[in-house]
Amino acid sequence: MLEPFLLRGLAAAIGLAIIAAPLGCFVVWQRMAYFGETVAQASLIGVALGLAFQINLTVSVVIVAVVVAVVLVLFGLQKMVGLDSILGLLHHASLAAGIIAIALIAGPSVDLMGFLFGDVFAVTSEDLVWIYVGGALVLAIIAWWWQPLLRMAVHEELAAAEGVGPVRVRALFTLLLALTIAVAMKIVGILLVMAFLVVPAVAARPLSATPERMVVLAALIAVASVCVGLWVSSTYDAPGGPSIVLVMALAAGLTFASLGLKRAP
Repeated sequence: MLEPFLLRGLAAAIGLAIIAAPLGCFVVWQRMAYFGETVAQASLIGVALGLAFQINLTVSVVIVAVVVAVVLVLFGLQKMVGLDSILGLLHHASLAAGIIAIALIAGPSVDLMGFLFGDVFAVTSEDLVWIYVGGALVLAIIAWWWQPLLRMAVHEELAAAEGVGPVRVRALFTLLLALTIAVAMKIVGILLVMAFLVVPAVAARPLSATPERMVVLAALIAVASVCVGLWVSSTYDAPGGPSIVLVMALAAGLTFASLGLKRAP
C-alpha cells in the first residue's frame, strides 16, 4: 500500500508529464529551450514576491512568468540585438536576482533547494488541483490552436503568408509555457523544469514520423519515466525530481542509440 504522499507525488508528476508532452514538442520544434529556461529561472522572482506579500506561490509565479514571457516576446520584435543575447542577459540575471531576493525576504530558514530542484513528495491536494485544472485548460487550448501552432513551428514565414498571426500565436504559446512552468516548479524545481518538458520530446523525436505521433510518444515516455524515477527515488532515497529527469535522459539516450544501430552498416 503506497503512502498518501507517494500517491499525491505520482498523480502530480503523471499529470504534469501529460501536460508537458505537447508543449515540449513545440519547444523542440521551435528551438525555444533557452527561452523556456529564462522564463523558468525568472519565476524565482515570483517566489520571492509570494513570500514577501504572503500570497499563494503558484499564483505569484504564474504572474511573474507571464510578465517575463510577454517582455521576451516584445524584445523578440526588435532587430537591434539578437534574442539569444537578451536571453543570455536575463537568464542568469533573473536567477541571481531571485536567489538574492529570497535570501533577503525570507532569511536562511527558506528551503531554497526545494525551489531550485523541487520536491515531488511535498505536493499537496491544492497543488493537484492547480496541475489538473490548469493542465486541462492548457491541453484544451493546444487542441483548439493545434493547426496554427503547428504551422508556426514548421515554417513561420509560410504560416504568416497563410494568414496565421505569428505574434498572436507565439504570445499564446508563451503564456501556456509560462503557466506550465509555474505549476511544474514544485515537482521538478526551477532548474529542471525545462528538462521535464524537452527531454521526453527529444527522446520521442527519432521514433516519430508525424507530429501527433511524437506528442503521444513523448507523453508515454514521460509517464514511464515518472513511474521509474519515483521508484528509484523511494527505493534509494534519491531526490524525486532529479531522478525522474535522469530516467528521461536515459530514455533519450536509448532512443538515439537505437537509431544509430539501425543506420549502422
